[in-house]
Amino acid sequence: MNKEKEVVPKLRFPEFQGNDIDFVHGNRLFESISNKNHNSDLPILAITQDQGAIPRDQIEYNVTVTDKSLSNYKVVEVGDFIISLRSFQGGIEYSRFKGICSPAYIILRKRKECISELYYKYYFKTWKYIQSLNRNLEGIRDGKMISYSQFSSIKIPYPCLFKEQQKIADCLSSIDELIDAESRKLKALEKYKKGLMQKLFPAEGKTLPEWRFPEFRHKNEWRIKPLGKICTNYDSRRIPITEKDRVRGEIPYIGASGVIDYINDFIFDEDLLCVSEDGANLVARTYPIAFSISGKTWVNNHAHVLKFSHKYTQDIVESYLNMINLQDFLTGMAQPKLNRAKLDIIPIPLPEEEEQEKIADCLSEIDTMIKEQSNKVEQLKAHKKGLMQGLFPSLEEADV
Repeated sequence: MNKEKEVVPKLRFPEFQGNDIDFVHGNRLFESISNKNHNSDLPILAITQDQGAIPRDQIEYNVTVTDKSLSNYKVVEVGDFIISLRSFQGGIEYSRFKGICSPAYIILRKRKECISELYYKYYFKTWKYIQSLNRNLEGIRDGKMISYSQFSSIKIPYPCLFKEQQKIADCLSSIDELIDAESRKLKALEKYKKGLMQKLFPAEGKTLPEWRFPEFRHKNEWRIKPLGKICTNYDSRRIPITEKDRVRGEIPYIGASGVIDYINDFIFDEDLLCVSEDGANLVARTYPIAFSISGKTWVNNHAHVLKFSHKYTQDIVESYLNMINLQDFLTGMAQPKLNRAKLDIIPIPLPEEEEQEKIADCLSEIDTMIKEQSNKVEQLKAHKKGLMQGLFPSLEEADV
């Protein structure tokens, strides 16, 4: 450590003020493990950026493994860290599970007990550390690799008091628990809306929903109309702009899944519905494929642009398109596409205007709750990010 200028984090718990934080090379704290698998009962681990190392049967993971290759897999213990050799982007992953992983990964295990693996679980995910580890990657023909020597060449902070490591880990873990709890609430709201819509909209092949507001129970059956007959298509007004030709501004530049940039001009200035025209999300449905835009916007040629006579009709169509399976209307194998002709014939069930408005208002209230809950989760994540930036000392200030 640079003794002339002590390196300390911007945020520090009062009881640890004045205690040393050393900076040591990674191999001083973690060794590389290469023990081979001899236990066929251990789960195979997938290495993910969002959940760390996790048994493959707990997530969607379609890679198959032969019995012969399994004999070369490495054993991972709870608390180990794993470095992906290729396309390193998201930091070093932590394992909460005992299992086996591909020999293509580097397994790190702490060298002594006075090292809190949870402290480093968070430190290895800081942006500055990831940036440092990526700085001098060893290049190969088909990608980039992180080696144990690369990991070892970088100095990492080591609070000399184990209690300080634990305190920081406990602080960030409590934030994670809160984020998880609020995220579960968000998923519950989204699930509730989906279930409600299944009751409020007629099932396929029917013209009446299972649930109906009391004042409409004796009204007419819903009409099934092709989407192209209930809106005006503005696709001909779309204009794509290459990234190099965009002039930065404050107006949203819209693509297949929403805002992708901000520019200085607009081609639309009204309430509209965008529907993804192409992209893997048409199948994966990770993001909504239908989304409303309003005010000044610019839309490229990867999203259809639809105008409705009433905002409540637009809201109902948006919710309905995001609920149903559109596989029968997609073309293309490698690149899924929802072309104009297929879009126009999607059957949309609609009640009379008064009932449309009532349903749209109901769904809008739930959407508001979902948005507020989503914002709460994002604020907690931002708070955690700020804490991580403050609780760990900066590598740039260390004598490396």
